[in-house]
Amino acid sequence: MFRSHAPLLEKASMALMLLGIAALCQPWNAFLHRYSVLLIILGIVAFNVFSRIKPKPVDEVEATGNR
Repeated sequence: MFRSHAPLLEKASMALMLLGIAALCQPWNAFLHRYSVLLIILGIVAFNVFSRIKPKPVDEVEATGNR
């Protein structure tokens, strides 16, 4: 399951890191500012996990009919 969705989850983890950085820099919402470092760390961990999962080879995707 993760092999077919790894590129999408990798991009989502990058977006989570960017959201954490934006939450760290904004001064209006204390809740976002308080949990911004946690968001950044979760994004980094998720990126490290999902960037190491190799996607399915093209022949295997074409043989199963999944895209």
